[in-house]
Amino acid sequence: MSHLGMRGSNLSDSSENESSDDNAASGPPQRKRHHSMFPHSGENFEIQDESSSDSQDEFSHMPNINEFPTTSKNNFTNNMVQYSEEPNVKGNTAQKIMERMGYKAGRGLGKHDQGRVDPVEMSKQRGRRGLGLHIPGLEAATLVWKSDLEVITHEEHVNWLEDEEHSSLSAEIMEDWIVEGKPKLVIDDETNFCDSNILRNVISGKNVFDQLDPHEMMKARTRSNPFETIRGGIFLNRAAMKMANMDKVFDFMFTKPVDEMGESLVAPGELLYFADVCAGPGGFSEYVLWRCGWQAKGFGFTLRAQNDFKLSNFYAGHCETFETHYGVGGSEGDGDVFKQENINCFSEHVISQTNGQGVHFMMADGGFSVEGQENIQEILSKELYLCQFIVALCIVRNKGHFVCKLFDVFTPFSVGLIYLMYKAFRKISIHKPNTSRPANSERYIICKWKRSDSTAIKEHLINIHEQLQECRKIAKDITEVVPISVLNEDRVFFDYIVTSNNSIGEKQVIGLVKIAAFCRDINLIEPLQAEIKKQCLDYWEVPDKARTAPPRISETVKCEQLLKNSSIPSNVFSKEEIELKPTMMEGVFQSVYDWHCVVLGSSRERKNCTFYLGMGRNKVYRFEEGRWRKVVELIELSPDTLFYGEIVQELHGEGRSQRKIPILHIIDAIFLGGKDISKRHITERLKLCHKFCQALNKSTRTDLMPIRTKQLFDLEYIDQVFDRLKMRSVKNAALRQEKGCTCRANNPSILVRRTAEGDKSSWPLAQVTSSVLTSTTRPSIPECAICLQMCVHPAQLPCGHIFCFLCVKGVANQSKKCAMCRQEIPTDYLEKPQLLEQSNVEKVAGEFDDGYQWFYEGRNGWWQYEERTSADIEEVFKLGEPS
Repeated sequence: MSHLGMRGSNLSDSSENESSDDNAASGPPQRKRHHSMFPHSGENFEIQDESSSDSQDEFSHMPNINEFPTTSKNNFTNNMVQYSEEPNVKGNTAQKIMERMGYKAGRGLGKHDQGRVDPVEMSKQRGRRGLGLHIPGLEAATLVWKSDLEVITHEEHVNWLEDEEHSSLSAEIMEDWIVEGKPKLVIDDETNFCDSNILRNVISGKNVFDQLDPHEMMKARTRSNPFETIRGGIFLNRAAMKMANMDKVFDFMFTKPVDEMGESLVAPGELLYFADVCAGPGGFSEYVLWRCGWQAKGFGFTLRAQNDFKLSNFYAGHCETFETHYGVGGSEGDGDVFKQENINCFSEHVISQTNGQGVHFMMADGGFSVEGQENIQEILSKELYLCQFIVALCIVRNKGHFVCKLFDVFTPFSVGLIYLMYKAFRKISIHKPNTSRPANSERYIICKWKRSDSTAIKEHLINIHEQLQECRKIAKDITEVVPISVLNEDRVFFDYIVTSNNSIGEKQVIGLVKIAAFCRDINLIEPLQAEIKKQCLDYWEVPDKARTAPPRISETVKCEQLLKNSSIPSNVFSKEEIELKPTMMEGVFQSVYDWHCVVLGSSRERKNCTFYLGMGRNKVYRFEEGRWRKVVELIELSPDTLFYGEIVQELHGEGRSQRKIPILHIIDAIFLGGKDISKRHITERLKLCHKFCQALNKSTRTDLMPIRTKQLFDLEYIDQVFDRLKMRSVKNAALRQEKGCTCRANNPSILVRRTAEGDKSSWPLAQVTSSVLTSTTRPSIPECAICLQMCVHPAQLPCGHIFCFLCVKGVANQSKKCAMCRQEIPTDYLEKPQLLEQSNVEKVAGEFDDGYQWFYEGRNGWWQYEERTSADIEEVFKLGEPS
């Protein structure tokens, strides 16, 4: 059996070279990659071989691998992996016996030295490869991998690039930077921003696997990558674990964003807003929702159909606060990020849903299959890079963050885009996390703290996108967005890009060679996989558990589990409401300053207030008649949610455009998304409920019932409730107007309560302290059931119902029916209504303003407006002296 060794001196003579024995002496077995590190502060430096006296580049001593696919031991693979000497069999007993019988080395065993000279070679057959298949570079049968070259550790070093001498870029300057040219289909000559040997080694390293069966390649990659067994962990896929990796390495700058002074970027009472672009099926978002819970609200933008978000597969982080949007058409769009109109529509939606500020951070993980064209993946992905950067500059708020997946960064186009992001943000970093497989070209750009003067760069990128699409119609392309001369002048930026490309390229070459060795010998394994997995998950603060679907339990058991550790007694559901009557007021309200109240839509006859239990998505239950019943309406609540509320009818608009919308109102809450808030003060609980509703409501999901929080009033200022009652026109044949109360001061929706026949009460109120819920009603006020104003001149119909004199003459005379019971009104009575008291009707009519709105019932049964004056009333209705 031959042996395979690794010679680390061929790739780098970095001062970081450490033997595995030194590492073993200081702790658990770890291996650290031997590669060039970035400068800590972005200072100017020269890339050179420290072990050489000349000025050659650090990687110039790497072997030329143009002959990689050959079988010669002088090729690139064998410059890093060499065969050991054949085992010395001298002194072997069998050898001595054969020599005494006349055997001579190099000759056959026959009488005339005929027969085989070499031993029978071991089989090179692997899996289902065809017999005799020869794949250059992958010929050896059994080899032993020695890990002297790479040393792996779970900790990672971050290298920031900061524009310390920042100056804003103007549109006039950037306009002249765009260079058009012929479409480029090769990348071999792109050596302006990397070492030429590194580029050739990466390309040749990929070529060796072109003829290899993908399944065999995948198995070798799985066995060779030290971080492979981490996989997706508790999450949907490996992408989620990548985000967990980067979030920790960058000090949780995404899930706990702070500004330059260390203060949180999320204001008190504000949600953490994020966007996930080109990221189906949604692993990045699942991680953020797992880490932050319902207090983070996400906006997703990706291609529909097979590349869409798989929200039903979010097991670790729950998707109720994640809203998908696909550009033009909202939830019905195509999600194509290459269409500028989709970007504009998505950006407008995000800005409108984040109070005009934008998201705190955006993630982009776009990619597509480049099978057979892996070497030019960067060129094929240039428009994807561009569009993702445009979306980021459109929706990320000032001081916000951005992370985006890149591949190779060798061409001037890609480097120019990175330069513009370097100018748009205070800091950037190009980082390849441990969870990214070492043999691929994947890396991420992390941009920190968006600048306020980046608008010109955004508009410039949009112009580039439009020009790029026009160029492709005439078989042309954009080759540069920033001149190479400008990039060279900024030595800090230029050196950072070169060092980044060389460092990541070196890792990639090592990974490719390692996979080749593991393809040759199926018995090779990476012994540190289990230990590295444990170290990484502990470091990233992610539990080492398998991904499992949420357990299925009954709503009764779930409710018992929630109340078990809360301060709310289990018999809270059996308690009945107590109606506060005037005789009880003094005993209950010893001090009005201890009480608060909310407006209810329920009444004595319709008691809609009850408890609601959320178990995730549309698994919502209402407590009715001593048991939990599935809610018929389409409502989505975060799991482990328990609150007290009611479903009311809100009216939006007036006249023909008026819409009646059922809304779920939260009165008070015990649990919100698994968070126990029962021990907090009532005002703090309602603030959290309002935040909870903001996270759950989705403007694109018109099929879902919206959720609101009741506005809390101090009892000493109860007059504010009645001051907000206004007359509203309602689509109803029976009543032309009803009094409504706006749900919130800044919300145009109206909560209308219909008064039943004979019920003279008006708005029910709920008085609440920090732990008590009771109800009462405002004392009744004599008023007309049609106009809902005080009856200055009441007229009584034969059926007994009382209305204003003008309402009887004007409205009732149109339909000739009582507005309450719809009984026919005699014609003679309508000519001369019976007043309950003597009044001068002409004088009353004259006191009206010259112009005001008069309501009448149209042919379609809706109450409509018509301008009338006192003279019109006197003429049309012939007001006379009542008897």
